[in-house]
Amino acid sequence: MTERLPATPDAIAHAADLLRRGELVAFGTETVYGLGADATNADAVARVFEAKGRPHFNPLIAHYPTAAAAFADVEPSDFARKLAAAFWPGALTMVLPRRADCPVALITGAGLDTLAVRVPSHPAARALLAATGRAVAAPSANRSGRVSPTTAAHVLDGLDGRIAVIIDSGPCPVGVESTVIDLSGSDPVLLRPGGITLEALEAVIGPVQRGAPIVDAHKPLLAPGMLASHYAPNLPVRLNATSVRPDEGLLAFGAALPGAGALFQLSARGDLVEAAAALFDGLRSFDAVAGLSGIAVVPIPQQGLGLAINDRLTRAAAPRGA
Repeated sequence: MTERLPATPDAIAHAADLLRRGELVAFGTETVYGLGADATNADAVARVFEAKGRPHFNPLIAHYPTAAAAFADVEPSDFARKLAAAFWPGALTMVLPRRADCPVALITGAGLDTLAVRVPSHPAARALLAATGRAVAAPSANRSGRVSPTTAAHVLDGLDGRIAVIIDSGPCPVGVESTVIDLSGSDPVLLRPGGITLEALEAVIGPVQRGAPIVDAHKPLLAPGMLASHYAPNLPVRLNATSVRPDEGLLAFGAALPGAGALFQLSARGDLVEAAAALFDGLRSFDAVAGLSGIAVVPIPQQGLGLAINDRLTRAAAPRGA
């Protein structure tokens, strides 16, 4: 059984000790719950892949309590320093070249010369990272390819008995993963939309290349969350629905379509921030409803956090095994 503890100082100290000893610890961030391991311990990181059933070619994000700690392991560009000043701590991951003396295990970055780094803003997560005293590799705390967890209960659904402890800090306020931007080359490239919008990034550093292709699962990845089929609930997902069948659950945004077998409202008032926070709860909700054959999703605006929401929905709807 996995131990579930509130985010008290004693529990955080206990979890940090477990991480330093090579155990796996789940913890809440502002985006989703992460499954943490000592990023410098190759054996511990390998156990993350095992617990998640995650392909080893998919790199993990290394989490740090401060920008200074992150930049001690990677080579920050001028773009990176500007973005760190604007958005760290926060829901932004940067892919940067590893320093020659970087202590992070190569398995954490899937053997690449780059490393994805982030400084989360959640106070419990930052306290845990500071107490651990080393980089913590932390993908989302769910079985690989499944819906990301935004509560401790979601973590237990998939990983109970596979990890030592969950630090329960309540629901995640952002609800979608961090934005991932590749800064390892001369031009910034958006690899994954997320909690920091593309518009916000471009306001700080200028144009960012977008529309990174959904990659082939057999080729090396630069960052997490780039597989074509990902974030998938048990039921198949149908996008841009203008009608809904009685045997479908409806994921609504704004006015709900009539006739659904079950309804989850992302945001009745059409608020993309509210919708992002509710997205993974919504996808999960239909798995518990008997008699449904699929999930119909109404169109979501392609702007602001809508870019991240549509990215997750497109991957949830992709053919399984893609």
